[in-house]
Amino acid sequence: MEEQELVVRMEKISKVYPNGIAANRDVDFSVKKGEIHALIGENGAGKSTLMKILFGLEQPTDGNIYLNGEKVTLASPLVAISKGIGMVHQHFMLVPSLTVAENIVLGMAPKKSGIFIDNKEAVRLTREYSEKYNLHVDPDARVADIAVGMKQKVEILKALVRGARVLILDEPTAVLTTQETGELFQELKNLKEKGFTIIFISHKLKEIKELTDRITIMRSGLSVGVYETDSISEQEISRLMVGRDVVLKVSKTESVPAETVLTVNDLHYINEWDKKTLNGVSFAVRSGEIVGIAGVEGNGQRELVDILFGLKLPASGDARVSGQSLIGLPQARIRHLGVSYVPEDRMTFGVAQTASIQENVISDRYSRKEFNNGPLFNMKSLHKESDKLIVDYAVLCKSRSQEVGMLSGGNIQKVVVAREFSSDPILIIADQPTRGIDVGATELIRKRLVELARAGCAVLLVSADLNEVMELSDSLIVMYNGRIAGYFDDGKWDDVMMGEYMLGLKSQSDEEIRRACHA
Repeated sequence: MEEQELVVRMEKISKVYPNGIAANRDVDFSVKKGEIHALIGENGAGKSTLMKILFGLEQPTDGNIYLNGEKVTLASPLVAISKGIGMVHQHFMLVPSLTVAENIVLGMAPKKSGIFIDNKEAVRLTREYSEKYNLHVDPDARVADIAVGMKQKVEILKALVRGARVLILDEPTAVLTTQETGELFQELKNLKEKGFTIIFISHKLKEIKELTDRITIMRSGLSVGVYETDSISEQEISRLMVGRDVVLKVSKTESVPAETVLTVNDLHYINEWDKKTLNGVSFAVRSGEIVGIAGVEGNGQRELVDILFGLKLPASGDARVSGQSLIGLPQARIRHLGVSYVPEDRMTFGVAQTASIQENVISDRYSRKEFNNGPLFNMKSLHKESDKLIVDYAVLCKSRSQEVGMLSGGNIQKVVVAREFSSDPILIIADQPTRGIDVGATELIRKRLVELARAGCAVLLVSADLNEVMELSDSLIVMYNGRIAGYFDDGKWDDVMMGEYMLGLKSQSDEEIRRACHA
């Protein structure tokens, strides 16, 4: 490859943290001008660290970085931005209370008399870049009020306004519908045609195959190869990522639902801004089945899950497990009823980061007689239980005493699901159980969910990954604007049809939904 073709060349990059963990080891990574280049690998493979180094968020222990053939030191994100590198993070960095225009010019806002923000100029600048790059947004809309797909466009415009010619996109489709993903891909192809270079980080192999020109695959802190996208299969990509063959599709037998475990009846919720985010939601989940909830984020899923696990109180309505109301119960009592919970935010609600793996993986069962028989813990039993779960759920770690916060995202999630899946639950609430984790961890978690359901557990699966929720679910609920827009239990669904319900273009009648939901 000719040197002048390369916009980015990272040479022999190593990153060793003070605790001795090597996130990158002699990694070479190069991107050509005007290409869409995928960077993929399991969580903990080192790809995020490599991109943080390129964006100036981390400094390499060793190695060199070249931009357009010139050796550079990217001491901070400000330096990276000044060199034409922009990054759109997986979790948007927008201020919800500000308008689109105010967010786009934040930190570089045009001023009137050198003091006040010139809103008129901010709006003009937003419109100019919006038209120029075919990323149409409403400059005057408040970010809190716009759809997720629009927020994605605002983040990209923010980078372009600051002069980015290289865009790093971290899991950009994680919360988008099929239609929104299609729009984003067209916009990225337009940018490519204008000479922009895009680094695309994703775990969705179908999207990588559809969009990108080349792929760099990482595993265990190393680059294991660079491939032309057209020349490599999804199965081969997966094998290179995890070092073994991965089953990309979950095999499951037909469900045989039995008694009703969870009943949700006419739930309403009003948030702190007096907006009704749940509006008469009713459904049921039976033992032996997986009921999936699909929907663009922000359509009531968050509030529903929070109510079911005691984090919020509804304005009205009820939710019962085996006939016992969950409303107002402490979480310990909800767990005692046989409810397990895999939270969306594993770092805040799933683990205590500074505690050990053992303390986290058995934190819900210290009071059991086999572990606590009198004033002292039975440490032998605790060690045996935690070691078994570490093996059963393939948690990659040094020992049970290692701090959870030192693990990769995928292994932290394995600790969470090991605890929640092994507690003999009658109901599992799984909220985004595979978000932001690698193919190997995803395969394990999906397989275990199906196994538990077929063994008689009731599973409520909430996921913004449409392929995941369609593939795993026996029955499927689509939520839109705080209501159930559709309920399907015949398996005859596809991403286009689901997208129409998720965007509010289609909706079933209340009577159809009531009959179908077994509520």
